Amino acid sequence: MSDQDFACQLRGWSLTTAEIMYRMPDYREILQTYIWQDYDLAPKFPKLIKFLDFWSHNLDGPLASVRVAHAGIVGPVQLKHVDQEWRLH
Repeated sequence: MSDQDFACQLRGWSLTTAEIMYRMPDYREILQTYIWQDYDLAPKFPKLIKFLDFWSHNLDGPLASVRVAHAGIVGPVQLKHVDQEWRLH
């Protein structure tokens, strides 16, 4: 991971994965899957939208569906108060 990726995570960007189902250009009844992954800003996903725009305007395989998952890797630390202490010798 580069310093730039880490800086993006601190600003709220998260690792985003999109499963893109598209139809074959010559055989429209056959679906193919393409996995796209990059750091993006939820919930608007500007990088993913830009990629899907490029796909729609420049590639022959029409999009059938897109599923998106994202996970924040860097976040605030959670502290939990515990009222007991155990010691092991």
